[in-house]
Order: sequence, then structure tokens, then C-alpha cells
Amino acid sequence: MTTIPSPGLGTSGNDDPEQCAETVRQALDVGYRHVDTAQMYDNEEAVGDGIADSDLPREEVFLATKVLPANLAPEDVRETTDASLDRLGTDYVDLLYVHWPMKAYDADETLPVFDELYDEGKAENVAVSNFTPDLLDEAREILDAPVVANQVEMHPLLPQDDLLAHCRERDVTVVAYCPLMQGEAGDVDVLADIADERDTTPEAVSLAWLNQRDGVVPIPKATGVEHLRANFDPPELSEDEVARIDAIEERERLVDPDDAAWN
Repeated sequence: MTTIPSPGLGTSGNDDPEQCAETVRQALDVGYRHVDTAQMYDNEEAVGDGIADSDLPREEVFLATKVLPANLAPEDVRETTDASLDRLGTDYVDLLYVHWPMKAYDADETLPVFDELYDEGKAENVAVSNFTPDLLDEAREILDAPVVANQVEMHPLLPQDDLLAHCRERDVTVVAYCPLMQGEAGDVDVLADIADERDTTPEAVSLAWLNQRDGVVPIPKATGVEHLRANFDPPELSEDEVARIDAIEERERLVDPDDAAWN
């Protein structure tokens, strides 16, 4: 089973080239070894520059990117993946995702190209993102390569318990995006209370809760060394604190698949 370094550095929204490259370089200096990007983020070149600017050899960085939903037709998967590799300045990625099972995605036509890229060494591992349990099982049935991860939105208001259990049973790591809840963690009373008790932030509590879930790798976003360090080493929650967060009944999804960003 492939081990995905935790936590990873999320780069969604970091589309200023200089800032993105510097953030990646700083994150690797702090100790991150997993960097997550995507065709949609429009920052693959900057991510590649940040890795190149670090003192680490390429093989020590677990680099992930995702194929845009509009690029999931078979002929586009290969062409756009090659373009991603060019922008990233590398011959391979450690993890290549289907970004979302929508638009041009057709399991029977799309996934065999991922197998080809895996066989050619352009993708060391294959993964999916935003897949339901049924769609995950369909992908696993079609692919020869193992599906090593399913990247989904996950945080205390969207714990995805059933999906997580499903992935655990299949040795599929859940990579959690929006782990800091896009700045809304402070609006959750339980997180705010625990943060006050610990003299930390609600975002740190949310990340700590995810960090202690078996089979979950969070990918928080950050800029600046102070925030990078805080996300890299979140506090350790007690069993009681974890239970208080687990008992939250409110549910909220922060990312809408119909958002214009996908178009």
C-alpha cells in the first residue's frame, strides 16, 4: 500500500506565481513532503518552480496533480497530463487524480488511459477525487492500477463517516480538502470552545481532529512560514475532545460541484 505523506500542502487558490513558488519552497523547508495541485488551479508551473528551488531531490517530494473534468475524454487525458508534467518540470507525478466524475468523465473510456500512464511511469499512482462509494468501486473494478486515494471535502461539519469506512475497507487513503473549513471553523461552537481551552485556533482544532482519523491525510492551505509550521504540527486532542467533535450534528458542504470554477 502506498504511503501518502501527511499533512500535504494544498495549493488551491494560490495562483500568484511568485507567492505559490515561495510557499511550496518554504513548506518543503518546514518538512512537508506532499504537495497537491491540479490543472484547474492554474499554478502547476509555480508549484514545479517551488520544488526546483528547494534543496530536496525530486524523489523526496510526493507530488500530486489532477486532470480537469473537462479534460477527461480519453484523447485529452494523455495530452493534458503531458502538459501538466511539462509545467511541473518533471517526468512523472507521484499521484494522478481524476478530479471529479463529471463533464467528460466516462469510467470505461477515461480510466484505461490512467492505466496507460501508470504503466508508462508518468503516474506512479492513480487516484480519484470526489467519488462516492459506488463510483469508487466502479473505478477499482475497471482499473488495473490500484486506486490509492480518494480526495474529498472533509472537516468536522462534513465527516464523511460512511465514505471513510468504505475507503478503509479497501485500503484507499482519504485525502481531505477544506480541512480548515475555509475560515468558518470559528463559527462552530465546539471547535471554538476547545480552541479557547487550549489557547489555539478553531482551525488548528479542526486540523488536529482530521490528523487523528485513521486513513486520512489532510491537505491544508497556507502562506507564510508561521502558518505552514502550525499546520504541519497541529495539537494532539484528547479522547474527550475528539468525542465532542464527533458528536457535532450540524452538516455543511463548502464546495459546490456546480460552481463556475469547474466550467
